[in-house]
Amino acid sequence: MTKKENTYIFTRPVWVSLFALTAAVAWGWAYPLIKLGFEEFRITQEMTGSKMLFAGIRFCISGMIILLMARQAHRPFAVRSKHDWWYILVFSLFNTSLHYMFFYIGLSHAEGARSAILNSLSVFSIVILACIFFKSDNMTIRKIMGCILGFAGILALNLGGKESGEFSLLGDGFIILNALCGATASLMTRGLSRRIDVFVGTGYSLAIGGALVIVPGLLAGGYLPSITIRGIICLLLLIAISTVGFGLHNKLLSCNPVGKVAIYNSLVPVVGAVTSCLCLGERFYWKYIIAGTLAALGIYIINKGKKG
Repeated sequence: MTKKENTYIFTRPVWVSLFALTAAVAWGWAYPLIKLGFEEFRITQEMTGSKMLFAGIRFCISGMIILLMARQAHRPFAVRSKHDWWYILVFSLFNTSLHYMFFYIGLSHAEGARSAILNSLSVFSIVILACIFFKSDNMTIRKIMGCILGFAGILALNLGGKESGEFSLLGDGFIILNALCGATASLMTRGLSRRIDVFVGTGYSLAIGGALVIVPGLLAGGYLPSITIRGIICLLLLIAISTVGFGLHNKLLSCNPVGKVAIYNSLVPVVGAVTSCLCLGERFYWKYIIAGTLAALGIYIINKGKKG
């Protein structure tokens, strides 16, 4: 398959839909799997170093798998200059290290369903940041309406009393920081593709970013208290989710408008909320339906009618 044919597959509407849906559904399943992994490895809320170690192992291995696949496919590994290496390093920090350090810590202090919906903030952040930094992206009435609905959905998570969940800094606060890092990384993906093959760049970002999480995790006294078969299965599934999800998503972002791909991320909070309640036995609050619907509707309105 030639490079032109390969790119064509990732720009055809039917394949864009299939690949984007696959990535979104996979990422939705990550919420309960991380929670289950914490349980199996007996990583408690106060074990920050162990959370970082768990996350670092997942992404470092995933990155090495992608790099191995890229090598087997004879993809170019060349990086033009040291300045491009600095870009890859910064991308690794936002795409993996900071992104998932905040995510793993935040998820351990918040319910999976709540975190899944709250993480939709990344989509609306992408829209706002793209209008600020890219001249080709202009703020429109449709985007404003979509963002208002999306933020209303996020605010809806805090409806009700304490028994239905309230804002927490280590939980919701860190999930918000994770969403902002993810949004920044999404905007940087197009720049990454101009500096290096996007699959190779994705592999580097996961491997380097994962290593940058493992080291401080170990320095903070991180370890895995208990290793079980179910825990290993959870870790392997999370590695597969990262490998498939980031591989497909970053390739799609590199050759399609951001909005065309982002619309499918509306499924992530829905899948994450449902699977968390089903797999973890979490209580499903009525406000999750309101919040998830508003977030998904906001994402749909922002992208409705976009072409290219």
